[in-house]
Amino acid sequence: MSNEMESRVRADFSRARFKSFINQVFSVLSGQRNNLLSYDDVKEKLRIGGPIYRGMKTVRVDQIAGSLNRYHEFDRAFLPKEDQLATRWTKVDRAFYEDIHLPPVVLYKVGDVFFVVDGHHRVSVAREQGQEYIEAEVRECATRVNITPDIKPEDLEILGAKVDFLERSGLDKLKPEANIKLNIPDGFNRMLEHIAVHRYFMGLDFKRDISEQEAVVHWYDTVYMPIVNIVRESGLLDEFPKKTEGDLYLWTLDHQHYLYQEGQPLQPPETAAKQFIEENE
Repeated sequence: MSNEMESRVRADFSRARFKSFINQVFSVLSGQRNNLLSYDDVKEKLRIGGPIYRGMKTVRVDQIAGSLNRYHEFDRAFLPKEDQLATRWTKVDRAFYEDIHLPPVVLYKVGDVFFVVDGHHRVSVAREQGQEYIEAEVRECATRVNITPDIKPEDLEILGAKVDFLERSGLDKLKPEANIKLNIPDGFNRMLEHIAVHRYFMGLDFKRDISEQEAVVHWYDTVYMPIVNIVRESGLLDEFPKKTEGDLYLWTLDHQHYLYQEGQPLQPPETAAKQFIEENE
């Protein structure tokens, strides 16, 4: 190997390490985590199934955001965090310059995110060299909630709660078009409580036993969606860009409960939603 090539690949690694250092400094100062997603964490929180072999695929490099077992060695941009990675990293980088064909990487796919099983250095070099796509052997894991490459590790708690909500309510099977999103940590547990209360009052109104499935559909159609439709019509989300329709649904119900405790008559959800919106305009 020429001295020129040796200097080039060492310079590439030094540059990648410096970028990783800058990312780490920014992470500490901003309080934002800079780690790759851990497949085991995702598997535990989202209770994913599989993996099922999907064959050879061409994968966008920017969709690879996690690792099976080496998530501590690379940062979120797949830059090397440790000097001890230099030998293997520069070897792969050298192959890039010499146009040597390397074996495909092995990935697990969960939603729209790929996790590296084998080939971390190849992915790291590909990203550093501006490569958009990489050949991969892919195995896909079934999940009830979709995740995207911009997901943060801290988002998994809420998504895990969503999985529990879907397993207990069956909403995704009863209403396939439904896709409730929340940023409020205990929001999905509160929704399960709302459905239970709604089922109780349905039984009183209809004077018969109400199945869980019937209560879920009725709650979604007559409580949740009317509030969401009012939120959409009002454009209120523009005033709260970091909130979701589900968050504003919960805020509305909190507002309704507050007014009731203050001695005002219990209002229909639509009325409470309109009043809540008027007070926040």
